[in-house]
Amino acid sequence: MSSQIDEEADKALKARHRALWALGDYPAVVRTVIPNLGETLVAAAGIKAGQNVLDVAAGDGNAAIPAALIGANVTASDLTPELLDAGRRRSATLPITWEVADAEALPYDDQTFDVVMSSVGVMFAPHHQRAADELVRVTKPGGTIAHISWTPEGFIGQMFTTMKPFSAPPPPGASPPPLWGDETHVRTLFGDRVSDVTASKHNVEVECFESAEEFVEFFKRCYGPTIVTYRNVANDPDKVAALDNALIELGRKNGADSGAMRFEYLLFTARRA
Repeated sequence: MSSQIDEEADKALKARHRALWALGDYPAVVRTVIPNLGETLVAAAGIKAGQNVLDVAAGDGNAAIPAALIGANVTASDLTPELLDAGRRRSATLPITWEVADAEALPYDDQTFDVVMSSVGVMFAPHHQRAADELVRVTKPGGTIAHISWTPEGFIGQMFTTMKPFSAPPPPGASPPPLWGDETHVRTLFGDRVSDVTASKHNVEVECFESAEEFVEFFKRCYGPTIVTYRNVANDPDKVAALDNALIELGRKNGADSGAMRFEYLLFTARRA
């Protein structure tokens, strides 16, 4: 396969990813399910006023906005322009630079930022090593790399496993997003290019759903990966019903009917060597 074919295939893949995250209403997912996750990441990264901060796969600014409120000089980058537009609307009075950018090919010079962070964002870049290499490249020596990612064994990891039989096959070379929530995997991605690593698992307490059915309907309406999975089986009513039942059962096993779900994530911080 020629490099030109690889380049064209990658462009097509990124176009699909861009379209996926423009579906539904991801900002509603942030507001409803993980409203404080960005603040948690900003605190863990130790962001201070005056620092140059890059939020990779920033979405509508769940982490970028609290960093800017501290007084950091924030650049929020994402592959999906629609999410950046939503972020601009949320932060009209804040001096955040919103830029379309691919996490696997960031348009920034080497060693530019004091802090490079990502809140459940970079984990969805299909080629994990490329994305990790870019995070390291644009971070200043001694700077901080920090991310929050859903774990494989946590609820979102389980949800992706549940949807996998109903989804289109992943593209060649792509890695499952929740692997970014596996400490061993992330340490391998960064290798000896980072030091002072801290990695710990925590839970988001999700109390916004009153039933498993409500959880499923919300994610079918708002969450791009779930929407795409349902579209993949839309012409087969039996598969649609099976997917409904599988997700409802998953929600029930994880406390949706009692209004007390827990979404586990890995909080990872490191110093760029």
